[in-house]
Parts: sequence; structure tokens; C-alpha cells
Amino acid sequence: MENKRKILSSKIYLYLTEFFAGMSVMAVELGASRLLAPYFSSSQIVWTIIIGTIMIAMALGNIYGGRAADKDPNPDKLYARIIVAAVWIGLIPVVGKYIIIGISAVMIFSVNSNFLIWAAFAACMVVFVFPLFLLGTVTPSLVKYTIDDLDDSGKTVGMLNAMNTIGSIIGTFVPTFVTIPAVGTSITFLIFASVLMILAIIYFASGRIKKVRVVVGIVIIIISWFTGYSDSFAFWEKNITYEGESVYNYLQVKEDDRAVYLSTNVLFGVQSVYQKSGTLTGMYYDYAMAAPLMAGVNEKDSLDVLVLGMGTGTFATQCNRYFEGVNVEGVEIDSDITSLAHKYFHLDKDIPVHTYDGRAYLNALDKKYDVIMVDAYQDITIPFQMSSVEFFTLVKDHLNSDGVMVVNMNMRGQKEGNINQYLSDTIGQVFSEIYMVDVEGSTNRELFASNSAEMMDVFEKNSDLEKHNDLKGLMDEVIEELSPYEAGDLVMTDDKAPVELLGMRVIDDIIKEEVQYYKGIYKEEGFEGLKKALE
Repeated sequence: MENKRKILSSKIYLYLTEFFAGMSVMAVELGASRLLAPYFSSSQIVWTIIIGTIMIAMALGNIYGGRAADKDPNPDKLYARIIVAAVWIGLIPVVGKYIIIGISAVMIFSVNSNFLIWAAFAACMVVFVFPLFLLGTVTPSLVKYTIDDLDDSGKTVGMLNAMNTIGSIIGTFVPTFVTIPAVGTSITFLIFASVLMILAIIYFASGRIKKVRVVVGIVIIIISWFTGYSDSFAFWEKNITYEGESVYNYLQVKEDDRAVYLSTNVLFGVQSVYQKSGTLTGMYYDYAMAAPLMAGVNEKDSLDVLVLGMGTGTFATQCNRYFEGVNVEGVEIDSDITSLAHKYFHLDKDIPVHTYDGRAYLNALDKKYDVIMVDAYQDITIPFQMSSVEFFTLVKDHLNSDGVMVVNMNMRGQKEGNINQYLSDTIGQVFSEIYMVDVEGSTNRELFASNSAEMMDVFEKNSDLEKHNDLKGLMDEVIEELSPYEAGDLVMTDDKAPVELLGMRVIDDIIKEEVQYYKGIYKEEGFEGLKKALE
């Protein structure tokens, strides 16, 4: 016992323990956001759930750690808890994704509203609360072990808090800017699990005491290193062409005989598509092709188009394919998506793509355009800064007098006060002419806005596309289905734009509609019937 405690005699190791515990807590928190994002998005609501559950875990850990240290001030028990926390964190890459999908499946059939909120909360509670509860016991335990004299207790506690804070700072920056972009979320969990395990191993080794839990912990961590990193976020999918992570997104590229697809969320939809045949995609990009026609593309020598949220460049590629004299440039905050666009989606390298936030780019730009496409959804969420009156005013200021803005709204709500109604009313505060059309076979809706009263007349005159019968046929349908929008007073501003909550409500409705069929089968035929239906 005496030999083992020797490592703690100068208090340096206790301070290091506090440092690495604080670092690991923040690393796990950031890893949690990346583990959940491909399934539940990375919205402010999901972040709130992550932070809230982690704070609950830490608070309970503080209470328990303090009481345990008073009752039995033995450092062995603290470092044993650190081993358990390390093992749990190391197992997250191995089993975490299966747990999340399992919880999601249960929630879909048992929760009638706020599915994403409840599913994300349940996933956080099951996957992350326990190891962070254990790490929450570190600080009060170390206070007990380090304070020998009340005369310097303030100094000692201050040093412990400082080491925790410094560790937390490093644990915030390293995953975001180093480990997650370089080696991914799974390896990030394994790295910090290994750090905690090494911390405990050194402690127990210093006392020359053999501990079964140390050996077991080491074995589990080693197994996790060999099995945890190879698992796909979409582990049920086959033939994924590419799967990776950037600073901003989970990225998945799939390919079949017909097309190539980009997804940034494994549960909800496709963000970009490239048709190998060079034809229309059958998605909202096709409907958005009405915008250049509304801006008079066939009457002008050149047409300047800006795409905010370039993605893999589907809209830009189609503009160049179907129209002459079009100069397209894009803004895409995620440079990794741009790289994928060139590698898998045949985006012309002559099309300039600026790695920038869409709104910040407009703020730094003086140029005006004939068409601005706003397609800046981040997986299934809308950046609030690109949904306000102030933002759409900025777009208007960068359009020519007869210019047209087209906005893709990917969650078509049916209820009064839905997200699209808010967006449309907000746009109506800035533009006098607004027309909308629903994209057949999807939940998307395209909104076209301008301050030119001749927008629709120009559209009809320019839609005689003799060279492109496929596009002409679609544009004839769009002309028939376009309906004017009379704006109301549901306006979003930079100060108040509740896009996350509004978006969640629409997602709830979509999920209810999608699973109603399966709920009926389950009710009548039970689990076996449901299993057959899903096969």
C-alpha cells in the first residue's frame, strides 16, 4: 500500500489525473455529437440534449464521488472507476451504433411526438451517462486526497480546477480539429479511452499490485481497437462507395447503375445526386431549373448564378448541361464535400467553389447575380442564420433587379405554423413575388422569389426548350402547378428563429406517416409479421 501511494506523494499525479479526466469528458462530449449526428442531426436541440445529459451525469458523479471519498478515502477505488469508465468509452465504437439504432426502432413504435428529441435523449442516457458519471467522481475524490492542510486548501482546489479546465480546453480542440477529421469518431473514442486506461495502469503498477480488473480492462480496450474502428455508421447498408467524416459532417457516398448519391444523415434522405445518364435527377434540383428561366436565361448573353450550399454541385452541373452562357459559382462550407464532388459527382473543376459560410460570403461580396439558389440545409436542419429576414434581405441586395432567388425547403409541413410557412412568410417580407411548387414524390418544396412583377411572364417565354424535351416537359408541369404565395406574419429574425423546433415537428409528421403502415402490421400480426414486411 505504501509503495502504491508513493506516486501520489507529490500530488503531481493527482493533478495529471484531473487534467486527463477533464480532457476525456470534453472529448467524449464532442464524440457524442458526432456519433449522434448521422442519426439525429447536429442541431441545437441535439447539442442541448448532449450537454444536458452530460451535466446530469457529472453532477451525480460529483455527489457520489464526494460521499464515497468521505466514507472510504482510498485512491484504489477512484482509479478502479477510471478503468471502468475507460472500458465503457472504449466499447462505444463497438456497440454504440447498434444501441442507437435499436433505441430509434423502439422509439419509432412507442413515441407519438418529438421522436428525435426522445430518441436522442434515450441514446445519450444509455450510451454516455454512466462513464461520465464515473469521471464526475474524480474531482471530489481528488480534493479529499490532495488536501493535507486547511491553510492551503484554496490553493489546492484552485490547482485541481485549473488542471481540469486546461484538460477540458485541450479535450475540446483536439477532437474537433485533429482526431475526428484525421482518424474519425471511433478512433477518437478509443484514443481517449486508452489515455484513461494508461493513467490507471500507471497508478496500479506503481504499487506492484496485480489487479484482475486492470488486465480485463486492457484486454477489452485492445479488442475494441481491433473491432471498433471498422464499423460503419450505416452498418446495415451494403456497397457504400465512401464513408467518412469532416469537421462539419458525416459523409456517405453510394452508387448504383443509375446514379451516385451523397448523404449526410443515414436515416433521412439524400443531399445530392448525380445521374450517370446525364438526364434529370427526378428530385428538387430539376424543379429549381425554373429559376434561370424566370431570370431570362434564353434572352441574355450570360447569366450569373450563385449556389449557397453547393453540395456536390448537382444544380450547377444541370445548369451547364441545359443552358448556354451560364456562369455558376458555389459556396460550400465543407471542403471535403467539394472534394467528393470532384471525385465522384463529376463537378466541373472550372466551376469555382468557395469554402465559406453562405451568409458570411454574401457579407464580404459586392457582386450581383441573376439567380441565387439557397440550399443550405445541414442534413435535416436549417442554419438559423440563413432563415431570417436579415439573411433574405442580404440575398435580395445581391440580386439584379430582375433576379430570382430559389429556396429548397426539404420538409414540407402540412400543419398550420410549420417551418415552411415561417420561411415563406419571412421571405414575403423581402420579396414581392413568391411562387411555390411541391416536388412530386418527395417532401421537398421549391420557392421562387423576386421583386420583378414580370417573373412568370419571363418564365413562360423562356420555357420553350426545343433542344431538351425532358426539361421542357417538366417545366410545363411546373408552370401548371406553381401557385402564388400570400405572405403572413410568421416572421423569423436573427434574434428569433426557432428553426430546430419547427423542423422537429415536421420530421415527427414525416415519421408518423412513414411508420403507420408498419405499425398496422405489428398490431395485427405481431413481431413475426413485421419481420416479414421488412425483409
